[in-house]
Amino acid sequence: MSTETKFKVKVYPSPKPKRVPKVVSEELKHGASPKAISRMKKESVDCPVVKKEVAFLVCFACPSFLRRVTGVVDCAGGQGPPADWLKG
Repeated sequence: MSTETKFKVKVYPSPKPKRVPKVVSEELKHGASPKAISRMKKESVDCPVVKKEVAFLVCFACPSFLRRVTGVVDCAGGQGPPADWLKG
């Protein structure tokens, strides 16, 4: 996976929280605090790879995610999140 930024994507508060698959939630429990996960569940991004709005937690767990700095995500633009994470 390339560490070069291909896209810069703005993170914004979602009017209605998106559904986050259990696989993603379980994966992130080991790396982030419950308070941070709760806050991130209420955020979304317009994913340039799959061309639709996704929950930030899905973006955060995606293999193309590089970093988040001051409300902007740097994306490597690879394959994107697995298709089963985008259902719902």
